[in-house]
Amino acid sequence: MTETKTPTVLARQEKLPLGGLVVLAATGFLTVMLETVPSGILPAISDGLLIAESAAGQLVTIYAIGSIVGAIPIISATMGWPRRRLLVASLGGFAVTTAIVAVAPWFQLTLVARFLTGIFAGVTWGIIAGYASRITPARIRGRGMTIALAGAPTALAIGTPIGTLVAEMVGWRLTFLMLALFAVVILVWALIVLPSVPGQAAGQQTSVVDAVRRPGVVAVIVASVLFIMGHYVLYAYNSAFILPIEGVQVGAFLLVFGLASLVSLWSAGMLVDHHLRGFMLVSLVAFGVALVALGVISGSTIAVYVAAAVWGLGFGGASGPGPQKALVDAAGDAVDAAQAVLVTGWNIGIALGGIIGGVTLEAVDVGALPWAALVFILAAFIIVMTGRRNAFPARPMVIGSAPARRAEAPS
Repeated sequence: MTETKTPTVLARQEKLPLGGLVVLAATGFLTVMLETVPSGILPAISDGLLIAESAAGQLVTIYAIGSIVGAIPIISATMGWPRRRLLVASLGGFAVTTAIVAVAPWFQLTLVARFLTGIFAGVTWGIIAGYASRITPARIRGRGMTIALAGAPTALAIGTPIGTLVAEMVGWRLTFLMLALFAVVILVWALIVLPSVPGQAAGQQTSVVDAVRRPGVVAVIVASVLFIMGHYVLYAYNSAFILPIEGVQVGAFLLVFGLASLVSLWSAGMLVDHHLRGFMLVSLVAFGVALVALGVISGSTIAVYVAAAVWGLGFGGASGPGPQKALVDAAGDAVDAAQAVLVTGWNIGIALGGIIGGVTLEAVDVGALPWAALVFILAAFIIVMTGRRNAFPARPMVIGSAPARRAEAPS
């Protein structure tokens, strides 16, 4: 006899697993804090370790390198692990390595600890989106992923400035100890409320090669990497671009950008389940318009702040929930392997964006940065436009279709 599900049962099945999603968001928040806080307190770190400020800056670089080299091999090697076990192991790694940074008397030991922290970060970003997609009902998967991914932009908009302020008040070593303790709190929290998700059985495990061969996966990854490259061409040198503009403060500019990014993130939660393609296209257009505005502005304070807001509206949701939802739909049960490639590409894109921005700054001038960034955003826009079949489909995913069933398979 066919079971008939009542509206009450259906409503219960559509309920967001909010506790688990917030744990994932907190993990992302911590990961970004660990990455970005050192950049705001480099003079204090250089004084504490008796090194040059340029050497202290390598604590940020080595973290990114760890993320690049760690994501694909470790995610590939742990396909069979239950996802909660892998997440908890990464959080434990955060706690230990961050505590080492807090107490290390030698710069070399600090570098090694930061490299290992970066590896754990690569693993963490490799599983957050897939984890969120598997514990959230299919029809509201985009909303669930948006909540899980909200930690990163929240950290950039609010967490990092607060972390820098705390470090100035209590010292950088105590700040890192606090971050290590925060990792322990999230670890315990995850063990209590995060639903367990099994790993893939030995005969069902998907390799990175299998993942990138799936229709649409490469297009989503390339578009996302181009997007982040365009962002960092300008964002990495925002102070150099903004300081010459009379009446505009860097901190206020970044605050406007960050708050607008959070608005964009909230919009993504409402739209990406059923209007993913349109959301991505509008976000890219907004990003492009902001870059053009910044490229032609000639001293209008209000216009600069408006451009910052439009930039944030174009960035927030399209940097995380949009491409992540597209990747889940395209990769299906190979999402973790595909996500590992995306994380690696993102970190490479961040590095390349910074390099290209620096070359542009030296070879031309600061005014050329928005135009250099615009090249990559236009390229991402073309990929989204042409990816209407598999990468960014014109119609929302229909639950019960083949992609939907793949995405529901055990991980």
